[in-house]
Amino acid sequence: MNENKIIITLAVTGSIGDKSKHPGLPVTPKEIAESALDACSAGASVVHIHVRDPETTEPSMSFELYEEVVRRIRKTSNMLINLTTGAGARIVPDNGEPMGLAPGTTWSTPEKRTVHVVRLKPEICSLDVGSMNFGPRVFANPLPHVEEMAARIKKAGVKPELEVFDLGHVEIARSLIEKGLVEGPPLFQLCLGISWGIPATSKNMLLMREALPSNAIWGGFGVGSTSFPMVAQSTLLGGNVRVGFEDNFYLSPGKPAKSNARLVEKTVAILRALDKEPASPDEAREMLGLK
Repeated sequence: MNENKIIITLAVTGSIGDKSKHPGLPVTPKEIAESALDACSAGASVVHIHVRDPETTEPSMSFELYEEVVRRIRKTSNMLINLTTGAGARIVPDNGEPMGLAPGTTWSTPEKRTVHVVRLKPEICSLDVGSMNFGPRVFANPLPHVEEMAARIKKAGVKPELEVFDLGHVEIARSLIEKGLVEGPPLFQLCLGISWGIPATSKNMLLMREALPSNAIWGGFGVGSTSFPMVAQSTLLGGNVRVGFEDNFYLSPGKPAKSNARLVEKTVAILRALDKEPASPDEAREMLGLK
């Protein structure tokens, strides 16, 4: 394995914000696929995909939207596809009714949260292993749900990317590995700076890396103004990196990026300043042990 190569994941659109936040935010399947392909040309080898309702721009769990995005990318590119399973975990409590749920809740079953993964069989899918306060909402991933999702992902032959937002989440991931729900060298994504997870600092990224299993393959990212500093920090610590409009709209303070590809281009420049090179999709497959 070439230790000089770094996998760049593009987090293409996410589930927060809309075109009022950035006019270039990809929303339709065509926009999402084209943005991914442009970023691949710029140096990304993996694309992490959420989908949105083309009419409302709101996050969606529509199988048909996932299917169209995947079809468009696979038609012309061999970049690795990483589908989210995070949709369906949002709980917004109804303050007037303690047992009720307010609008904005997407709470769903493990089966519904993974059906697109089972049917489309991407190379990778995210698996959020822990619950947390996520901005003003609750991001709910009860352990029985996580274990059922992990079992479904394993049966589909898809590699789970274990997303951890705090140190305790690493321990949950370890329990999945110990129970045989995750096979092979585990793939971790260290998610820093999200409210209210672990803050994006060099010390915290090192702390989380040190908590990982010794055979883990990992990457890390920060959001907002910490995005590019965490690119450098993850690279220096031996990890892979992630950038994109899901995490950050800016090339530098006050200067929005025109596209996801521009964020990837800056990431490549950072890697090369550290004497590293972006991995191609084929190299990323080899590094991750995928066929």
